[in-house]
Formats: sequence, C-alpha cells, structure tokens
Amino acid sequence: MNGNDWAGMSDDVNEVVGAIGLFVLIIVVVTTVIVQVFRTRRARMAANRAGEYEALAQTAVQSQQNTERQLAEVGSRLAAMEARMVSLERVLKDVE
Repeated sequence: MNGNDWAGMSDDVNEVVGAIGLFVLIIVVVTTVIVQVFRTRRARMAANRAGEYEALAQTAVQSQQNTERQLAEVGSRLAAMEARMVSLERVLKDVE
C-alpha cells in the first residue's frame, strides 16, 4: 500500500460520510416538516373546539335567560292566583 491507496480510500470515506450527512439532513428536514404540520393541525382543531365551546356557552346563556323569564312569568301568575284565592276565601267567609 502506498500513499495513493490511502488517498483513494479517503475519497471513498468522504463520499460515504457525505452521503450519510445528506441522508441525515433529509431525514431532519422531513421530520421537522411533519412535526410542524401536525402542530398546525392540532392548533386548528383546538381553535375549532374553542369556537364550538363558545357557541355552546352562548346557547346555555340564552337557555338560562329564557328559563329565568319563564320562571318570572310563572311567579307572577302564581302571585295573581294567590291574590284571587285570598279574595275567594273572603267571599266564602262572608257567605257563611
């Protein structure tokens, strides 16, 4: 083996190291792209869920307001019926 054989072998080693480096670089780039795509998709899904929760909260608030209004209406009707009942009881006592 003379000095030229080692130089030739060195070129082969450089090619192998270069090829491995290129493959590692490609793998890193592809992995980074895939991770970023999934993070973006996850962020979009979280934003959609937040919008759905906001719509659900608005519906719950509207339902609660409707229930409160109906409860107030029933309370006023009950008070009116109670007043009529008291009046009716007075009339019945007067009749006795």
